[in-house]
Amino acid sequence: MKFLDQAKVYVRSGNGGAGCVSFRREKYVEFGGPDGGDGGRGGHVWAECVDGLNTLIDYRYQQHFKAGTGGHGKGQNRSGGSGADMVLKVPVGTQIYDEDGETLIADFTEVGARIRLVRGGNGGFGNAHFKSSTNQAPRRANPGAPGEERWLWLRLKLIADAGLVGLPNAGKSTFLAAVSAAKPKIADYPFTTLHPNLGVVRLDDREFVLADIPGLIEGAHVGVGIGDRFLGHVERCRVLLHLVDSSHEDVAAAYRTVRGELAAYGHGLEDKPEIVALAKADLLDEAARKEKRAALEAEAGHTVLVVSAATGDGVRPALGALLRAIDDVTAAAENAYPAEEKVWTPW
Repeated sequence: MKFLDQAKVYVRSGNGGAGCVSFRREKYVEFGGPDGGDGGRGGHVWAECVDGLNTLIDYRYQQHFKAGTGGHGKGQNRSGGSGADMVLKVPVGTQIYDEDGETLIADFTEVGARIRLVRGGNGGFGNAHFKSSTNQAPRRANPGAPGEERWLWLRLKLIADAGLVGLPNAGKSTFLAAVSAAKPKIADYPFTTLHPNLGVVRLDDREFVLADIPGLIEGAHVGVGIGDRFLGHVERCRVLLHLVDSSHEDVAAAYRTVRGELAAYGHGLEDKPEIVALAKADLLDEAARKEKRAALEAEAGHTVLVVSAATGDGVRPALGALLRAIDDVTAAAENAYPAEEKVWTPW
């Protein structure tokens, strides 16, 4: 199944049904009066967050979604039926924007969340609605109100506990494959990863979700390379694991490049907790490893881990550091927004 994290869709609610002009005509009933029923309401278009989806691929092949039209009113005071609603099912982490791509309409972070995108048109009144003491035989009825229509953007931002960032070929996919059951594409050329990958990491009796983000190069925030499109997925991550290729000639410059792109993208990415690791450590001897680790620590300003996904060296300490950082962020969020105390009330 292909990964699709952005789609443009057209939604239209149903028109309301028309009211009916009718008069009661029965044998031995001299003045039956009006009995035209009202039209039915047009169907709404909803968006609902459901479990079991992790991509917007369903909206790659169908972009137009229309709700049902309300039924017309009938004689004998029979109202038309309401039109069938249309429901767009989206995965957790989906954001819905207006056609301008900037006005946020909904942000789905929990399964079961639901929002009405466009409202169905009201049904028209039948002539029975207009009868009065001065107008006992009205011959008018209202048409149904037209439905609403709009174009919308669906954007998926994966929700993960931790995210892997770094330059292309920094070893992110290899690390994800080593610590989880995910099977990302791995090759010895840049931009092997063309879409984010998710993996569930298990450490002792704990587990967390790790996301592999396509590599960044200088100028990604203005569209160079793959661009910054996939950085939206990092927004949902609590902690970042920044992998720096140890075979790079200047590891400090490689670190600065990625940090610069995160800062240029904004949205608070540069402020997220970060763990820096020197990847592919098995390619260096002990002296070169110490030299590059010292240079990277001087640039990052804190301790740098040394890992090798190929041999497994340093992988477990890196996962432990990630888990501790995730716990710290979770605890800080809970302290900042404590749960409201339930106060007993008699009703």
